[in-house]
Amino acid sequence: MAQSPPRVVVLCGSAPRHVYVANRLCRSLDVRAVVQEVGRRITPAKLASLAKPQMAVGKIGRWLRDRRRYTGNREADFFFGLDEVKLDRSELLRRAEYVNEPAVFDTVRQLAPDVIAVFGTSLIRPPLLEQGRLGMLNLHGGLSPDYRGADCTFWALYNGEPARVGCTLHFINAGIDTGELIAHVCPEVREGDDELLLFWRAVRDSAEVYVEAIERLARGEELGQRQDRKGRLYQVKDRTWAAEREFARRLPGGVVRGTLLPPRITWFAAATESGR
Repeated sequence: MAQSPPRVVVLCGSAPRHVYVANRLCRSLDVRAVVQEVGRRITPAKLASLAKPQMAVGKIGRWLRDRRRYTGNREADFFFGLDEVKLDRSELLRRAEYVNEPAVFDTVRQLAPDVIAVFGTSLIRPPLLEQGRLGMLNLHGGLSPDYRGADCTFWALYNGEPARVGCTLHFINAGIDTGELIAHVCPEVREGDDELLLFWRAVRDSAEVYVEAIERLARGEELGQRQDRKGRLYQVKDRTWAAEREFARRLPGGVVRGTLLPPRITWFAAATESGR
């Protein structure tokens, strides 16, 4: 008797890259729902926080920086070309202001998925964190454990490590990008590539690995290796204007001249009992 495909719930953000990965999962897997985190509404409490000068300067500075980086439709063009950015299975779409709100947990519990696939949401917290019979997976835009947190492609290039540009597929635990490793996905790196192009290329390649990982877990393969160190956690606030200026001075093209690296995938099988 053929084994039924794993039931999957996708939790994702609303950027073109998030929608692209959700679509790729929907094409190959039995996805029961796609919950898209769209961000909380502006509340009086949020406005009050901006009344603090230091907080306001930091938030406005980051907003201006990200607006400059994402000017135009480069991300949409990369992932969708001339097509509209939209979920192919629109009947599966459910929107939430915050991924940890009770309604999301109720939805997931009712659907009882085998796997929860996460990409681009806020940090998952209990009780949602304990859902998923085979586990909850996350796609992180850096190579854990050395590059955890935010802007990891930038920091790998800043540190002169273009070979460390990539994404990590891992099981989610209570930490930030610290769960058991499933796969490292490193994209092709060529002279002339910039930060965003490399990041998007890594995400595109990772979508294929995401599908394969869930299929392998459903077949009973044991994936996942404990991270042997914490590495460094990069926070949004670490990427200062000074760091950006230094990066532009040191690597005006974004990638070291003469760099040519092929795509690379590293899988992490579960350790045997004797090897634990």
